[in-house]
Amino acid sequence: MNIRRVPFDHPDAVKLNDQVQAEYHVRYGDGGDATVMDPTHFEPPNGVYLIAYDEDDSPIATGGWRAKDANGEGNLDGDAELKRMYVVERARGLGLARRILAALEEDARAAGRRRMVLETGTKQPEAIALYTSSGYEPCEKFGYYRFHEDSRCFAKPLQP
Repeated sequence: MNIRRVPFDHPDAVKLNDQVQAEYHVRYGDGGDATVMDPTHFEPPNGVYLIAYDEDDSPIATGGWRAKDANGEGNLDGDAELKRMYVVERARGLGLARRILAALEEDARAAGRRRMVLETGTKQPEAIALYTSSGYEPCEKFGYYRFHEDSRCFAKPLQP
């Protein structure tokens, strides 16, 4: 597996984003994540977007982080928000999400971010299991879905 930094609007990123949005729709029946995102949100030093490629150079996993500071949606200064963590079905169970998560945490830490935050939902138990087993703890809800019953937010300190 080869993990590469790519722009959020790279064709492979768009392809995987379409797939994760379709999965969100199946799970929640709402057409996918309506959170506003812009490719510039993932440009260093204020974020990064990663794609994992298999031995055939096919994109199989993705994830990114973007800088967030105190705002009216519940973020705190120094937050790095995890977005679009996704592994294609045929590559699940191989530890790819954990490897991408670790790479994103290291990148956000190096950029001076204080904590990694994420929002997921009750219909994604495997995501909740990944994050809690990686040291994430429930936190105050933030972001677009902060008032939704199925929303769950987690955080992990990045700095001592």
